[in-house]
Amino acid sequence: MRVALVVSCVVVGALGVPGAAGAQPAGDFYTPPSEFDSTPGAVIRTEPLPLLASFPGADGTWPGRGQRVMYTSRLQDDSPVAVTGTYIEASQPWRGTGERPTVVVAPGTVGQGDSCAPSQAFATGLNATLDPLSLSANQELLSASAWIARGARVFVTDYVGLGTPGLHTYVNRIEEAHAVLDAARAANFLSGTGASTPIALWGYSQGGGAVAAAAEMAPSYAPELQIKGSWAGAPPADLLQTLDQVDGTLIGGVIGFAVNGFVERHPELRDQFDARLTPEGKAVMATLSQSCIADVVLRFPFLRTSDYTADHRSLLDNLRTIPEAGPIFEEQRIGTLTPSTPVLVTSGRNDDTVPYEQARQLAVDWCDKGATVDFRTNDLPPILPGAVLPNHFGPDLIDGYGSGLALDYVTDRLNDVPLAAGCRFS
Repeated sequence: MRVALVVSCVVVGALGVPGAAGAQPAGDFYTPPSEFDSTPGAVIRTEPLPLLASFPGADGTWPGRGQRVMYTSRLQDDSPVAVTGTYIEASQPWRGTGERPTVVVAPGTVGQGDSCAPSQAFATGLNATLDPLSLSANQELLSASAWIARGARVFVTDYVGLGTPGLHTYVNRIEEAHAVLDAARAANFLSGTGASTPIALWGYSQGGGAVAAAAEMAPSYAPELQIKGSWAGAPPADLLQTLDQVDGTLIGGVIGFAVNGFVERHPELRDQFDARLTPEGKAVMATLSQSCIADVVLRFPFLRTSDYTADHRSLLDNLRTIPEAGPIFEEQRIGTLTPSTPVLVTSGRNDDTVPYEQARQLAVDWCDKGATVDFRTNDLPPILPGAVLPNHFGPDLIDGYGSGLALDYVTDRLNDVPLAAGCRFS
């Protein structure tokens, strides 16, 4: 749920990696081979990835070298799936202590269409298609640049179904967590440093939820990873509460992304769901399944789902009348497991997209389970409520980059700066 205007100085080039499959033609890259290694985190293929801006350096690339990567992850039913992403190896030394770390970036909302995949926009900063007409900015140039400037490796996942076959299962906590953790495994292979590599997880909004889910699932799903710390900014831990709040805002159409994804994984809901939509509503849902977040803002600003339901109640109120839907959304709640590594959770008190109280409740839930959690409140005052940009993205830019709060917190964890166990709320 994040759109950012960024300036980035990241790399053109390729990183040859022994053992990885050879480069593929760009048009074919996102189509997986008929058979591939099903091991979570296995690298299926790579190709050189020219990125937005580069400068010549001693090794020909500054400030790093990049690749587009396809790797193996898992769906919620544990079946293997090919996922893509962007891997950047910084040219300059790590500015911290110890071994160079890898920061896995979980993107904020980019959309549901294949053209929205972040890895498709790293070369130019903007990906545009004509059929269908769509526009997608690379929102993670800022996060990638911030960490490359500190000398870290960066891996930005595309998540399940963005670019690759199948529908992107937006805000599906299990599949997002798998994609993030398996990206770390793939990065360990690409760097050649193995499972001892220090890892940090970084994300805001949808990305904050993905990081939070990954942090609490890591002990069972990827216990070998050396995760040192994580930033989960504005995490949608209670999905229904978040979707309720976003209905009618500038990016209200993201509700369609979520519902499309859950119906894709639970086709038994489709008939009951379709019966509650008007014909126009069904058409809008289909259009959203191929749309990027910029398209939502331009084509469906301030979308109210009640305009597209047969009874003119909100889409979520309609879903609540489907008994089978309740357990599915409850399964998406983040906070039922316990992270074994420190997490910084931030949220804006006046965030008009991802509710503050449910983000704070996530920190409380983790704290009650014995996790090490720092929760920080951003007190940016309300500005144009419902317009999303100031109240949701403002805390992202302030906490993530402007104040140095998140960058310094995660850097300290990578530097093994002592942190008292327990929880801190402010």
